[in-house]
Amino acid sequence: MISRTTLIGVTDQTYQPTLSQLRAFVAIAEYRHFGTAAARLSVSQPTLSQALASLENGLGLQLIERSTRRVLVTAAGKRLLPQAMATLEAADRFVASASGDGLGGTLRLGLIPTVAPYVLPRLLPELRRQLPALVPHVIEDQTARLLDGLRSGVLDVALLALPNEATGLVEIPLYTEEFVLVTPRGHELAGQTGVAPSALDSLPLLLLDEGHCLRDQTLDLCRSQDVRPGPVGDTRAASLATVVQCVAGGLGVTLIPEMAVASETARGTLDIARFAQPAPGRTLGLVFRGSTARAEDYERLAEIIRAHRPM
Repeated sequence: MISRTTLIGVTDQTYQPTLSQLRAFVAIAEYRHFGTAAARLSVSQPTLSQALASLENGLGLQLIERSTRRVLVTAAGKRLLPQAMATLEAADRFVASASGDGLGGTLRLGLIPTVAPYVLPRLLPELRRQLPALVPHVIEDQTARLLDGLRSGVLDVALLALPNEATGLVEIPLYTEEFVLVTPRGHELAGQTGVAPSALDSLPLLLLDEGHCLRDQTLDLCRSQDVRPGPVGDTRAASLATVVQCVAGGLGVTLIPEMAVASETARGTLDIARFAQPAPGRTLGLVFRGSTARAEDYERLAEIIRAHRPM
């Protein structure tokens, strides 16, 4: 009996990968951890490892580099990952179409931290009601990393502040919301309407950490109005909830999107002020790869998000 050995770098032209092998590769590339990837796919780690090994042997390529401390995607893996994702996406779409619902299967949905806590409580139940065949996987992260995830194929679609001007990606605008000034209780601007952005001059303005688009939008507003906020020391925050608590503690003021006002000011220890029209704000939208075959599905998803925006 003659056995055939496939060498790394020598592709077996007769080889056809299975969906299970592709899912193993994509999951490992996404989570960079074999245990987490196996749990997500509901398989054992040995089964996951065998699926990846079979894929690599069949292709004659190393896709994943694994050491005792970390998991890396090789250059070949990065090159083939978007195609593997597209193949799985097409398979999910095929199954969903057979059941009569085009938007079904796994959907890897990215959201920025200043959107996720306020959109998801209304959106996820509505997706379960309208699209029972859809299995959303939620990934919360900063804009730059979400865009990287879209380009690499790790994410299918993301809910972001627009515009992003990223090549190869398509944007569906959803809606525009205003920014609201949050102040400590009893602040001189508390309860006012028609506040000019220039009123921020010299005020201690609390911001999110670098990498958050709301920070950049707030700083852009200050620059456009020639506003120079006052110092806030070394105060830093990674979430709106922390920033708002710092405001309640008298450390300064901040801007938050309209969707966050109800939940972040519910404790009653803060006041708000509203800007004069046209008020500063942001436009949110869905972003996805221009090469996807699911553009119509994402248009439907956009309609659902638009109809169930936070009030």
